[in-house]
Amino acid sequence: MRGLVAGYMVPHPPLAVREVGRGDEKEIQDTLDAFAQVAQDIARLKPETIILTSPHSIAYRDYIHISPGAVAVGDFRQFRAPDVRFSESYDEEFVQALAENCETAGFPAGTQGERDPRLDHGTMVPLYFVNQFYTDYKLVRIGLSGLSLSEHWRFGHLIKETIDQTGRRCVFIASGDLSHCQKADGPYGFQPEGPVYDEKIMDTMGRGDFAALKEFDESLLDASMECGHRSFTIMGGAFDGVEVETKRLSHEATFGVGYGICMYHPLAAQS
Repeated sequence: MRGLVAGYMVPHPPLAVREVGRGDEKEIQDTLDAFAQVAQDIARLKPETIILTSPHSIAYRDYIHISPGAVAVGDFRQFRAPDVRFSESYDEEFVQALAENCETAGFPAGTQGERDPRLDHGTMVPLYFVNQFYTDYKLVRIGLSGLSLSEHWRFGHLIKETIDQTGRRCVFIASGDLSHCQKADGPYGFQPEGPVYDEKIMDTMGRGDFAALKEFDESLLDASMECGHRSFTIMGGAFDGVEVETKRLSHEATFGVGYGICMYHPLAAQS
């Protein structure tokens, strides 16, 4: 079957990378195990294209950036692991089609304004696990923006339209950490909204209730210091109207930052 065959909610802690964590990654073993399940599932499905949304790609207040070009490279040197390198081929045909569909729809997204072509850690951490099991894919990397939740949802519709138009076999990786303020001794301290957001988002994503993502209070998102909600919302828009099988794999906040992993398979899809 072609089209959108799976989606994944994943975090992007550099610590999860063995060469970065240097043993400390074992403190989030549930997250590592869930990442392995995601990667193995992607290898089973053998997608032609991985669509990945990342809060740490190029971001603008009123424009969603789609990475242009043929190839992008990156590494973990800023996390003391320069030898962990990536070279990812982009799906240029899909990117062009998506940009054209956005222009036709009058939606503010496209390939303009790339300030830095290097891969970001929100992209590389998930691909670190995927690439251990599967590499025969092309990538579409997309950033987030300051646009409303409903506009990110609408952008998800345009992604799904492009998937159907191009006939690609795709999976969607929505990269994003949850609240950053869940422990007093964590890097961002404690705010009561932190655990509240994590409980609510894991309930929502654990049930596959994507439409509810548009209804979250922006003040809660801000106070909880989350970074993935718009990423999840774009994926939700791409699955709008599709009945999915949902699997909640893990949730941890060991270091004060929430890491949640869920996977989604359209019930009509056949591998």
